[in-house]
Amino acid sequence: MLLTNIQKGNYQDSINLMLLSTELNNIEGVIQAQVMMATDANKDIFKGAGLETEELLAAGANDMAIVIETKDPDIMDNVLNVVEDYLSDLSVKKDTDSQVDVDNWDDAMASLPDANLAVISIPGAYAASEIERALDKGLHVFSFSDNVALKDEVRLKEKAHEKGLMLMGPDCGTGIISGVPIAFTNVVTPGNIGIIGASGTGIQEVTTIIDRLGGGVMHAIGTGGRDLSEAVSARTMLDAIAALENHPMTDVITIISKPPAKEVRDKVVKHLQSLTKPVVAIFLGEKPKEHIGNVYFAYTLEEAAKISVDLANGEDVQANYYEPITYDVAEPLQGKTVKGLYSGGTLANEAATLIADALKLGEIQNKEGYILDEEGYQVMDLGDDIYTQGKPHPMIDPSVRVDKLQEVVEDESTGVILFDVVLGYGSHADMANALIPSIQDALAKAKEDGRDLYFVATVVGTENDPQDYAKAKADLEEAGVLVEATNARAVRLALKLMGVDYQIADKAHVSYDGEVLELEQVSGPIQDLITTQPRVINVGVSSFTESIERFGGKVVQYNWRPRAGGNAKLIKVLDAIDKHAEEIDAANAKVVNRMRDAQPFLVDVRYAKEVIPELNTNEKVILHAGPPIKYENMTGPMQGSCIGAMLFEGWADDHEDARKQLETGEVTFIPCHHVNAVGPMGGITTANFPVFVVREAQDGTEGYCIMNEGIGTVLRFGANNEEVVTRLEWMRDVLGPVLGQALRTIEGGLNTNIMIARAIGMGDEFHQRNIAASLVFLKEIAPAIVSLNISEELKQEVIQFLADTDQFFLNIAMATGKTIVDYARKVQEGCIVTTMSRNGENFGIRIAALGDEWFTAPVNTPDGLYFTGYSADDANKDIGDSAITETIGLGGSAMIAAPGVTRFIGAGGFEDAVRISEEQARIVVDQNPNWAVPTWNFRGTNLGIDIRKVVETGIEPIINTGIAHKEAGVGQVGAGTVTAPVEAFEKALVAYAEHLGIDVDSL
Repeated sequence: MLLTNIQKGNYQDSINLMLLSTELNNIEGVIQAQVMMATDANKDIFKGAGLETEELLAAGANDMAIVIETKDPDIMDNVLNVVEDYLSDLSVKKDTDSQVDVDNWDDAMASLPDANLAVISIPGAYAASEIERALDKGLHVFSFSDNVALKDEVRLKEKAHEKGLMLMGPDCGTGIISGVPIAFTNVVTPGNIGIIGASGTGIQEVTTIIDRLGGGVMHAIGTGGRDLSEAVSARTMLDAIAALENHPMTDVITIISKPPAKEVRDKVVKHLQSLTKPVVAIFLGEKPKEHIGNVYFAYTLEEAAKISVDLANGEDVQANYYEPITYDVAEPLQGKTVKGLYSGGTLANEAATLIADALKLGEIQNKEGYILDEEGYQVMDLGDDIYTQGKPHPMIDPSVRVDKLQEVVEDESTGVILFDVVLGYGSHADMANALIPSIQDALAKAKEDGRDLYFVATVVGTENDPQDYAKAKADLEEAGVLVEATNARAVRLALKLMGVDYQIADKAHVSYDGEVLELEQVSGPIQDLITTQPRVINVGVSSFTESIERFGGKVVQYNWRPRAGGNAKLIKVLDAIDKHAEEIDAANAKVVNRMRDAQPFLVDVRYAKEVIPELNTNEKVILHAGPPIKYENMTGPMQGSCIGAMLFEGWADDHEDARKQLETGEVTFIPCHHVNAVGPMGGITTANFPVFVVREAQDGTEGYCIMNEGIGTVLRFGANNEEVVTRLEWMRDVLGPVLGQALRTIEGGLNTNIMIARAIGMGDEFHQRNIAASLVFLKEIAPAIVSLNISEELKQEVIQFLADTDQFFLNIAMATGKTIVDYARKVQEGCIVTTMSRNGENFGIRIAALGDEWFTAPVNTPDGLYFTGYSADDANKDIGDSAITETIGLGGSAMIAAPGVTRFIGAGGFEDAVRISEEQARIVVDQNPNWAVPTWNFRGTNLGIDIRKVVETGIEPIINTGIAHKEAGVGQVGAGTVTAPVEAFEKALVAYAEHLGIDVDSL
């Protein structure tokens, strides 16, 4: 059976999850297990392993997916405990280090303003976009990520060059910048040798040999494996060559490349011959016969290292560097073959090249997981995608190599097993001892079977590597492994065991009489990169920060997750919009400044028909919450509210008559938002409802909202019995007129900004909790009521109702919010959200630049706590215009202001309130200093929801809400939170891109 657990929004880097998968596969009762982020590419890996489930397919790119194959239906609890312990351990490690962690580019750059390098290690599908963003921020890029399209690599490298920057990679696994190890790199003594390499383990092999020979390396600049292809044309290598030519501490330049395109190889060599410094060059697979001019050509990585050290020490280059293999082979193996099980791709290529040359096996194949597969001789790069789909790299995880080792041992033709152990940052903590048990088992079985079997290894490392080079070598030798100092020597020993004494001819040195080029000037940013220690934004794998910090670099950890939930189309839309960032930010600032600077005053209470012309007709017109909706699509509570309003207005004799008129189209429906109004829950408003009038003092913009009925059986939740109608009539005849008359006696009205500011310091967030604001309002309005020339009885009724209605201020806050956004909406620019509302069918938003246009998505059902006797099965889908409070930064966004309300709505405690408000801060552009929150260190409430940030982060605005029963007439059954569906924001983003003139279809 397959068991699935989806952890929404729990983003972890791929390497950690691969290692976690290995742990889960060791749990007793687990047949196979996989933990990955639920990206489309990873879903294919699940499918290939037979682990595809419906829950997995429904998950998003930012969701962590755990799928277990087992016969034990109860095993998931054990699995989840292991997962929790593993991730908690990661968290503890993160909490105890000194690095700064951020989750977006803006914070990353703010945390390290002088950053000059981005190290990017994220899934390849998203790498091109992030590389470009880094380049646009003026950063050099070291891209550990691979699987970047060739056309993107060409374009991005040209862009980097034009900006005077360097793009190292994609698929750049190793680097040293100003003595600081980057990614999978060994600890090498700094020195006067500079290396440029289109291979990772090639650089590691050469630099570690140089270190052990007493030399040193200041720079090892990776270029990525395709840099010397015809398409890329050595763009990074040429820039790096010019850089090291101008680097005063570099005396020798060493070039390492996988087989290049011939024309590109010749172009590179022409540049090398134009340098003032000696150069060592190895083009793997090429067997040079002589050194030419300024360039000394090597055949093996060992030879390249030794020539480099001699040149660096001012010594003559020898004709031959191939020292004899001292191991005494008494009886060569007969009828046996060599199997190479490599974790390093370049080392595997070198081994295959030497074996094929020595045994005359022809060209190496590089296909189907084998670099060499001829006459029983095999060399495998176990880091190839065919072996590592959904699994850690063999430098990290021994399991792939252990499995393959058992396979080749069973082949009776196998006489020698060649392998590498690569040390350094990023690699397994003790790979030698991780492999030794399998090696010892194989040797014991071979002895038992009377077979000759040899293990020959090389350890790529230095004495200063974290894994202890000397110990790794000694442990392997004690286990019976023959260990050589270099990969080339290990291959030669393997051949000697087969009876082949592989020799390399001497090389002569001839002069160069070709063209000499004038090199390009080195840009200021590149000069800065090679003359100072790196200041790094580490985007992705957090373990890469360790070596940077230890060796003196500065680093900020960017805990990256896919933009737009991994949606490739939306990522391109965001990238295109980013090119207009400066003008958008300026436009957004105008809108947000108007929100912040608005001066709303509660000036009156009037009948709706007196201030809303659309209601002052002989027609039956009902205003409702949310974007436009037909009566037949309304949920039970909204329909119930419509019936109650019909009875209140005297338009129907009874419920049946009201329902008939509504169903036959005798009533016109208009969204409240279309007529400067808002309404809670159903939002139902008709001509004779008293409404608050909030006026903006600077230009007279007005917003309206009906008054709060209290709690219990109320119209806004769909109740429509006689009690409800009677209360509405009292509000029409008494409450509204009294409050209106009182407000009109206060010159200029009541400043609602000030009332909100006071109450926010008293624990209100103005959606679920309004008790402080309601009391502040009562304090302001009571004297005016008392002074009215009306009966004491009426005064008592009104004041008592206000005192009893804790949520009374909510509707004033809503009218205030409507006034603020409509004042701001007069600036029709930018992508700030100016409306959020829901009608039980759809959630709708509007943005500044696109005026009255709605962008909708199916509305969610709230999560929360229920009154006794009710459950989630009773809940209606969310309704109401009250999300106007969140639109202006109150409500759910200001949860931190009212931590006491979090438990009431099922959101937890104070820590959750902090988390929610902090998270919501990531999708806004500013804070509102008018409404300072004491529990947030007097930080202003969030202000200005930016659709770009919502789509990019996937963080949905959270809304505090009441929960209505799905059947009309029951009323409120609970309270909770609901999120605004990101789909609405995605639609708005696409429309906004088109508004900017972006051809979205062509992206």
